[in-house]
Amino acid sequence: MRLDAIDLRILDAIQRDGRITKLALAEKVGLSPTPCWLRLRKLEKAGIITGYHARVALRRLAPVASVMVELTLANHRQSDFDRFERAVAAIPEIVACWAVGGGVDYILKIMAANIDAYQRLIDNLLNRDLGIERYFTYIVTKTVKEEAVLPVTSLLSPDAPDSE
Repeated sequence: MRLDAIDLRILDAIQRDGRITKLALAEKVGLSPTPCWLRLRKLEKAGIITGYHARVALRRLAPVASVMVELTLANHRQSDFDRFERAVAAIPEIVACWAVGGGVDYILKIMAANIDAYQRLIDNLLNRDLGIERYFTYIVTKTVKEEAVLPVTSLLSPDAPDSE
């Protein structure tokens, strides 16, 4: 799907404020409300907009441990990856998991109540025989930057090739 400058402004605006009104969104992107709303619906139906969420300041509610984990599987068959990924998808404390190229297979972001809770989670993964060969733990001591807003405007331009 080819996006133009107005589509990009719509994406930027709704990322910054998912509760923006139809009228305010239309004004922000320079359209009248009906065409703006039709474009928004088109972006949703195309799967470009996948949902609307609230960002929660969890640390204001309770202390939490943020942990990054590099993880390597012992075997690299598709069934090994599939089994591990199904297990990870079912664990709410694993808030992100990326399959990566290079020296490790996955990088996980885990939010746990504390370090003991994190270790119990890892022990549980190891006990489930998911084929984990090794893992390296990195405790986050300070969040310098964590953006939920993607830089769509700087990454895409109206002249960008179709991503279909």
